[in-house]
Amino acid sequence: MGQTFDLTGIALVTTVALVCGLVLSRLRQPAIVGYIVAGVVLGPTGFGLVSDAGPVHTLAELGVLMLLFLVGMELSVRAFRAVYRVALLTVLLQVTLSLAVTLPAGELLGWPVERSILFGFLIALSGTAVAIKMLDDIGELRTDTGRVTVGVLIAQDLAFVPLLLLANAMGPSGGGLDAFILLKLLAAVAVLAGLVWFLSGRERVRVPHGEWFRRNLDVVPLAALAFCFSLASATGLIGLSTAFGAFIAGFILGNSNGRAIAIRATQPIQAVLVVVFFLSIGLLIDLGYIWANLGEVLLFLLVVTLIKTAINIGTLHLLGEPWERAFPAGVIMGSLGEFSFVLGAVGLSRGIVDPDGYQLAVTVIALSWLVSPLWLVTARRFHDVAASGIVTLRAALAEVYSGEIAAATRLGRALLHALQALRTRFRRRGTRNLPALPAPLRAGPAAAPVTPSRPIPPHSGSSPDHGRDGPHAAPAPKAEEFQ
Repeated sequence: MGQTFDLTGIALVTTVALVCGLVLSRLRQPAIVGYIVAGVVLGPTGFGLVSDAGPVHTLAELGVLMLLFLVGMELSVRAFRAVYRVALLTVLLQVTLSLAVTLPAGELLGWPVERSILFGFLIALSGTAVAIKMLDDIGELRTDTGRVTVGVLIAQDLAFVPLLLLANAMGPSGGGLDAFILLKLLAAVAVLAGLVWFLSGRERVRVPHGEWFRRNLDVVPLAALAFCFSLASATGLIGLSTAFGAFIAGFILGNSNGRAIAIRATQPIQAVLVVVFFLSIGLLIDLGYIWANLGEVLLFLLVVTLIKTAINIGTLHLLGEPWERAFPAGVIMGSLGEFSFVLGAVGLSRGIVDPDGYQLAVTVIALSWLVSPLWLVTARRFHDVAASGIVTLRAALAEVYSGEIAAATRLGRALLHALQALRTRFRRRGTRNLPALPAPLRAGPAAAPVTPSRPIPPHSGSSPDHGRDGPHAAPAPKAEEFQ
């Protein structure tokens, strides 16, 4: 379509996204994976229906902003207050352990320290929208596991501001960590702490002109979006991310007395906003880059996903959460976060990463969401196993992965049998193909002539070669001896 993106193109994009979402939903997988796939298919490296990179990046930024506004409305600060100690300590350990992984890895790969730190920040954050969807799918959103998981996700989203300020200070154009940056960091933490304390009061925040909005529900969606864009603009003007302002707007509105009305009024456009976000993420995926760097991308995806999940599970259990809560919560938070895109864009603008490094970050983040159905299957199985009364981690893992363990055992036995058969075959072929020995060696050493001490009388009726039994064979018994 080139530079023109008319109504026909919009209709086609919407239809493809809807079809992909419905197919994944029928397969009991998150529809968001289908939206990402639709973006890949329609993007610049797919069929090229959306080929201009500028609108794609703008659409992605708008999608991040809208999604985080909706996520903020779904989060309860009172639920966070009940688990805030565990949540804050978990995030602190997640960031620390992520840096402990990326700094040595960056040293081995020859990365600058700033790039290693940025990737550590990217790994520490989890996908809030994906995690909440998974919790809802397995029925754990309102349980203890759901409360702990949502508490950690809120703490991560709040921790984004300090991480963003640190990322802005790094790189060639960052200016370094001076006293002004540290003061700004402390002020941001204080403002966030005050906001959480204010929203967790006994009474919910009152929305101005709430009665008028109740009588005019058709204006509520527009008013909610106006509030979102206003706070996004305000945070952007003071040097923070516009996406963070949108999240704060949703967070405030979701903990006010207008929460129910706002959620009900914006529900018709929520699906559209979610589609916009994940479709835009699919549009950013460069298939040519993935194919050219397939080994590196898959290695990073595997290492990041497994290490992040292990850090999540180990941290929660270390802080006193039992395995039946730590394991599903850690698995559900295994995908990378929405704010990771923002940090990646900041790293690119500050010169911390080059365009290839930014593309690697975007690709790994998006692919971590594409493989989220694997974590969803694991979470569902663990939910069923925990309901049956199994609480030890070893027994639960054995039950959750019983099919995979049995398949791996059968595969291992088949491979071992095949290797033994090949070994036997090569041994036989090696024996058969041995070089022929020379004639003297094949016949053995020549025997020395034997001179008899007395003449041997010839056997009567013997053949010249003395018969089958040789010259000294005993005479055959006579017939009467058998009678």
